[in-house]
Amino acid sequence: MSNTIELRIPTLSDGMDVYRLVERCPPLDANSSYCNILQCGHFAQTSVAAEMNGEIVGFISAYKKPDQANTLFIWQVAVDEKARGQGLASKMLLHILQRPHCESVNHLETTITEDNKGSWALFERLAKTLSTELNSSIWLEKQKHFDGQHESEALVVIGPFTNTQEA
Repeated sequence: MSNTIELRIPTLSDGMDVYRLVERCPPLDANSSYCNILQCGHFAQTSVAAEMNGEIVGFISAYKKPDQANTLFIWQVAVDEKARGQGLASKMLLHILQRPHCESVNHLETTITEDNKGSWALFERLAKTLSTELNSSIWLEKQKHFDGQHESEALVVIGPFTNTQEA
């Protein structure tokens, strides 16, 4: 068996596999399976599935912000334990940015909790790769927005950058 990982546009039939992947990737918030199916359908052009030996081992859900078509919002990044340590999350992010659907994108946003060191490192590397700045500020507050049930989320903004569409 080959351990080659193929990056591709997700399909509706990937939804349940994505749901199970996210469940295996704490501290990610598990969405409903219906949500993951919608992500694989409605946001397919701005999301990516990573498949190894017929199994989804990575997934990024993202969408262009409705009021800012030049900004890609990264909802969630999930990488299965068996696919970690290969730079897969970075490859998936760049794969999305290189698609024709994202040619107008010159900013990227996401939210990260203060203690999620892996996500901070991922997006700091991405900013460096794109030769741009990363700025952050608290956007969703633990008490005010999550009723104390979830840690505060910083809004992370990367950009502006030149999107060259190189494969």
